[in-house]
Amino acid sequence: MEAWSRRQAGLAALCLGVFATIWFSVPAAESPLRTLLVVASGGALLTALGGAALVLRAGRAGGALPRDRRYLVIVAVEFAAAVLGAALLAALGQAEYVPVLVCAVVGAHFPPLAPVLGDRLLVPLGVAMCLVALAGLVAALVMSTPAALVVGTGAGLLLWAYALLALLRAARAGRVAGR
Repeated sequence: MEAWSRRQAGLAALCLGVFATIWFSVPAAESPLRTLLVVASGGALLTALGGAALVLRAGRAGGALPRDRRYLVIVAVEFAAAVLGAALLAALGQAEYVPVLVCAVVGAHFPPLAPVLGDRLLVPLGVAMCLVALAGLVAALVMSTPAALVVGTGAGLLLWAYALLALLRAARAGRVAGR
């Protein structure tokens, strides 16, 4: 793995580790699940710090973010859809479904980012995020389980797992390059 892709792996671990930490804070849960979510949030934050360390060690090779216009358009559309959808749900008195919508939008933005970022594993991550959003919706409608509990926990776990995978991929590539 060259310096740019090691940096990219570090950025993935940093960003997704931070977002996993945020998702773990979404559900209002009772102990012992609350304790597990706090521990997972701490683990995701440590993963993000590992990503930051990798970015710093990789140097400036490749720049911080893709300079591709498609990247900016995808992220802007994602942000607009999440904000407008959340505002609409809140206006309709359905704010409890905001985490479902945001998770689905986040999941839907990963497949178009895969070719832009050169990471085909973003496609299954996006599908999995959309399935978590669907599971949260079904749980809320059928079982009276708060959607935020399912979505926050599921999205947090998926993003944390991907952040860890990014660090492992960089570490493996570093070992191969060191041979």
